[in-house]
Amino acid sequence: MAEAIQVSVPLPHSIDSRIYLHLTARSKYVMLLVTTAGAEEVGIATPLGSFVYALPDRFNPNQPLSTPLFTVEPTIEFTTRLAKLLARKTGLPAYVGNSLSLASTGLGGTVEEEMDAFKAVVETLVPLLDNIINSGHSLPNGPESSS
Repeated sequence: MAEAIQVSVPLPHSIDSRIYLHLTARSKYVMLLVTTAGAEEVGIATPLGSFVYALPDRFNPNQPLSTPLFTVEPTIEFTTRLAKLLARKTGLPAYVGNSLSLASTGLGGTVEEEMDAFKAVVETLVPLLDNIINSGHSLPNGPESSS
């Protein structure tokens, strides 16, 4: 897989907003960028959210280690959970950037709305990750050279 995978899914509990995912897999890491945008926000820059690094723990594979590299309070928990899930699922270090906004959801971002958004992201990512893990193709570790 040489190119990034970009997909979008509807933001649960929202009329016109979508969650946008940008997944890049390399031989030594996985990077995921997550953001939301509504139809009325086309062309408007989204503020930067949290950025978290997670890596598998060799001694406790079910509990990856993580460290926030950049934190924004409303997005840090979601980002950390997503980074740990990626590290556990792939067995690779994971970088996750998240600027997901739940402001356009019905109640403005309740726990249930956040969990539904997390579920939507995970349900979209798992098949993509399974394809990457089970493809048998070797992944590049950086930008491909054009020879």
